[in-house]
Amino acid sequence: MEPTVSIIVPVYNAENTIPRCIESILNQEYSDFELLLVNDGSTDGSGAVCDAYAARDARIRVIHKENTGVSDTRNTALDQARGTYLQFLDSDDWITPDATSSLVRAAESAQCDLVVSDFYRVVGERVSQKGDIDDDGVMTREEYAAHMMENPADFYYGVLWNKLYRRSIVETHHLRMDPEISWCEDFMFNLEYIRYAETFRALQVPIYYYVKTKGSLANQSLTISKTVKMKLFVFEYYQRFFKSVLDEEEYEKSRLKVYRFLLDAAGDGSVPPPILPNSRKLGNERMQVSPDVLGGEGVLYDAFRERKLLERYLETAALKNDLALPDAKLLLALRDLAFQPTRRELADFVNLPRGALSLSLQKLTGRGLVKLTEVRRKAERFKRLDITFSEAAQSILADLETARQDYETSRLSSLTPEEQEQHNLLAGKIQTHIRDVLQ
Repeated sequence: MEPTVSIIVPVYNAENTIPRCIESILNQEYSDFELLLVNDGSTDGSGAVCDAYAARDARIRVIHKENTGVSDTRNTALDQARGTYLQFLDSDDWITPDATSSLVRAAESAQCDLVVSDFYRVVGERVSQKGDIDDDGVMTREEYAAHMMENPADFYYGVLWNKLYRRSIVETHHLRMDPEISWCEDFMFNLEYIRYAETFRALQVPIYYYVKTKGSLANQSLTISKTVKMKLFVFEYYQRFFKSVLDEEEYEKSRLKVYRFLLDAAGDGSVPPPILPNSRKLGNERMQVSPDVLGGEGVLYDAFRERKLLERYLETAALKNDLALPDAKLLLALRDLAFQPTRRELADFVNLPRGALSLSLQKLTGRGLVKLTEVRRKAERFKRLDITFSEAAQSILADLETARQDYETSRLSSLTPEEQEQHNLLAGKIQTHIRDVLQ
């Protein structure tokens, strides 16, 4: 049976970083993939590292070849890929555990041909999020190209590794990297792919850690003459791309934006994004769990692990919708309430101090996601909250529900269907007993 995703990693003298890259792939929540590690004539121990991992996991295929450069190396992998989708990584980078599942879900939810995501830019021990498209819906080719035209030399559009491609498009039109181009070669492949893709989707969730500052033209021993010719060739191709995507009138209106590509890329083209003002210490950008706490035994440890697993999935939905994790958890709790609570009851239900609850409620109401109306019942001392959700909240609630379902699937994934049925039956009896005891 063919895998759903072919993950391609070119490897060259990366023995110090390739283990982290491979481990991040093998630790994916999504498991239906093949991993193609293409050793491009490494002179260090990279090839042996790849072979050792392949011996441990049947999903890994290692291809050893003479050194011909990254473009030809990726082409070698494309020739042997079998997946429905294509995903790329560089050997010194890594991905979040939900990277592949997020990309595939976005592609399959609306049969999209290209999914692009935000990513993390890592500089030393600092990390910052980088993205460009805020639209959450499905885009046409023209709409995606319009976004790209606003920031033509942006890494977000130029690179391969923050995207998911449909392999049938690549093979039908025999799209490959150009080994003769050593500047913007990824961008050239993307432009060609976009010409044939029809539907596009952007994820506002960062799923990729970009570390290495890729080599600039100045470091590639190219003559000034050859560098200028290469840049002009790429720019001419960029012009032809927009002439094919836009009609003549729209192209004329956008001519100045198209020419911005030449200005923005004049220095070095597809310049890696700098560390951003909103940077944070590496390791604090996503929820972390102490291995020591994970290994503990006892009822409190069990409750902790259950909570952390749920938060791991809710965090993705929170990031996508620009919510803090506590606010996302509160929004889900408000949806699940089957009664009108007092503020004291609500704080107890969501396990938050009253002050923290008030602040989180202010954030949700301030964004127009919920409306709170205080009502007083007869003979009751405290007012109760009547909670209604806005139209803007519906898509967020849908994302939170998907996260909750992913949590349920994950926590029971090691059980057979029969065991899951028995677990659900017993869990229901336990919850009924707990309710009876607490009454």
